[in-house]
Amino acid sequence: MLNNFLVIAQQVLVLFVLIAVGFLCGKKGLLTESSSQRITDIVLYVVTPCVMISAFQREFTFELLGSIFIAVLCASLIFTGSILFTKLIFHDKDESRNRVLGFGTVFSNCGFMSLPLQKAILGDDGWFYGSIFVAVFNVFVWTYGLVSMSGDRKQMSVKKLIFNPGIAGVFAAVVLFVCRIDLPYIISQPVDYLAALNTPLPMLIIGFYLSQADFRKAFTDAGAYAAMGVRLVGIPIIATFIMALFKVESTILVAFVIACAAPTAATTTMFSAKYNRDTELSVSIVASTTILSIATMPLVVALASTVAA
Repeated sequence: MLNNFLVIAQQVLVLFVLIAVGFLCGKKGLLTESSSQRITDIVLYVVTPCVMISAFQREFTFELLGSIFIAVLCASLIFTGSILFTKLIFHDKDESRNRVLGFGTVFSNCGFMSLPLQKAILGDDGWFYGSIFVAVFNVFVWTYGLVSMSGDRKQMSVKKLIFNPGIAGVFAAVVLFVCRIDLPYIISQPVDYLAALNTPLPMLIIGFYLSQADFRKAFTDAGAYAAMGVRLVGIPIIATFIMALFKVESTILVAFVIACAAPTAATTTMFSAKYNRDTELSVSIVASTTILSIATMPLVVALASTVAA
């Protein structure tokens, strides 16, 4: 387990060096709110679909198709279980705070933070299953997440789901995979280059937002502490042992625990601002879980790697 911990800790530290660069760029004004939003749009609308397509460019087999089905089922159950778990834990009298706490605990930064780590630790297979987790994340965040944060079921629509860049990218990737279509080099190479941006760009964005956070407030909110514990430790450890109990393939298990152990999704703040929830609390949760994850992610993922071995 010690060896697993050291390998994972090294990879997490690599990501935090990139985050530190983003932090310094934010402090020095090289990154601004406007520019970081533009970079976020590039990641969401260009890089993320390329990640999905690149990950699914592999030989089609029915065995792999079965693994994809198991992965989708596991990810769906993780999100469903997380939703039920948070409903039992959080009962804040302030509805705005309660919605932010629930959302921030259920949804991790599984795209920006996890995919680079999954690829570094597990290779292309980890990246592949990580992409499946992100696809399921997008379905849940644009259905349950949207209704949960807005408080209005009318906000949810098939159109928003279909035209979400993450979902569109998955749809294109799956069509190419099932139809056994290999992209020609002149297309696949640019797709791979753009997919490779999924590591540095999101880390710079996370660093920028941390440069704007008030850490004194982030670590003085009792609700935020509860969210930190459940988000970073509770959910990933429960997921580890349940998947191990059902003998889920080791690569899927570790890839999904990495996704579960990631800090709170930046989407929490975006949705909070959009629907007039407690934005300050959302920033506190995102900032505090990101900082603490430098210690918790190596420990939790090392445990999962040992259990899966």
